[in-house]
Amino acid sequence: MGRLRFLTAGESHGPALAATIEGIPAGLPLTADDIAPDLARRQRGYGRGVRSTSIEHDRAEILAGVRHGLTIGSPILLLIRNRDWENWTRVMQVEPLTDEQAAELAALVAGGDKRATPITALRAGHADLAGATKYGLSDIRNILERASARETAARVAAGAVARAFLAQFGIDVWSYTAEVGGVAMDRTRATRSREEVEASPLRCPDEVAEAAMVARIDEARNAGDTVGGIFEVVVRGLPIGLGSHVHWDRRLDGALAGAVMSIPIVKGVEFGLGFEQTRRFGSAVMDVVEGRDAQGEWHRSTNNAGGLEGGMSNGQPIVIRGAVKPISTLPRPLRSADLVTGRPVEKGHYERSDISVVPAAGVVAEAMVCLTLADMALDKFGGDSMAETLDNAARYGERAAHGATAGTTGAGTAIQGGFAPAESE
Repeated sequence: MGRLRFLTAGESHGPALAATIEGIPAGLPLTADDIAPDLARRQRGYGRGVRSTSIEHDRAEILAGVRHGLTIGSPILLLIRNRDWENWTRVMQVEPLTDEQAAELAALVAGGDKRATPITALRAGHADLAGATKYGLSDIRNILERASARETAARVAAGAVARAFLAQFGIDVWSYTAEVGGVAMDRTRATRSREEVEASPLRCPDEVAEAAMVARIDEARNAGDTVGGIFEVVVRGLPIGLGSHVHWDRRLDGALAGAVMSIPIVKGVEFGLGFEQTRRFGSAVMDVVEGRDAQGEWHRSTNNAGGLEGGMSNGQPIVIRGAVKPISTLPRPLRSADLVTGRPVEKGHYERSDISVVPAAGVVAEAMVCLTLADMALDKFGGDSMAETLDNAARYGERAAHGATAGTTGAGTAIQGGFAPAESE
């Protein structure tokens, strides 16, 4: 990332999670209520475990970077308190243990307390072995706590700030569930409205497929297993020209792919037709440019490229799909080995978990997409204030609406407009 940067901090069972976002211009309206909806969406979904549905009720506190409801140009600090912390205060306390506290913890271990007992039974599919080896640890707890998907709550909070920024330009980012456990939606039946999708158990546009997905999750739960799936993120309102073809690290497709792949449970990313393009002739894949209308908008009959060409947005909706692996923490753990002795053990460690998180993974992907697009938009239109950034974007839109920009040569160099500020501006 360039103009916009963010970092998260915190452990799964620590006191809190935090996110710092740097680069948002001054003057963006922002309150905790703007962040709350996405945090709530991340916690919902059929197949989620008790912690997401009953214990944690995530809400971000804005501790810096905002005054009187407006950003002030300085880094924004967000804090999400972990309600489950009260059950882990001794095990996860920050301060060194006193002799008395160490004795208390040892007594808990001797009594078979699962929270206090060091974890050495490795879990397949997790960061346990690689992380413990890398950092020279004999207790997997130190790896588990940070590698946990709980960290994504901080990402979603940061992404909500980026979403608020993008909304000022009329850019919308939304996801839905396309497949769970091998059951895929039928696009001809995808008739639900956005509101109906958000209110449904799995955020799937196809009601018939969703019922089969729910049954598939129940099947996995009854078998002590888990299931994965596919989410789809769609971006609308993005102008032509974000990103660049000139260097690998300025390509929008590369940045988006990396951002979505950084979500721990995601194992594959594709744009538009994705891998399906490899099975077709080129004539059946390329999106023919049909022409430009009186408003300066370019039109195509297909969007097989998923809104990206040459490392840049091409004016069509960006379509990103992410492959979500089955959750690694199984209710019926697989056989494993001990970290310390290296010997086989009957089963790996089990930590409370979900059965399926595809809808939640989609919300996390939205956050990563929002953060990436905000960075790219700031790179092209950036200013120190929202007024300056909006003005830069509006001028770009005006130039685009009149055809080729000054100084360009040759046919086909015009860029699409439509990147106007939101009506409220």
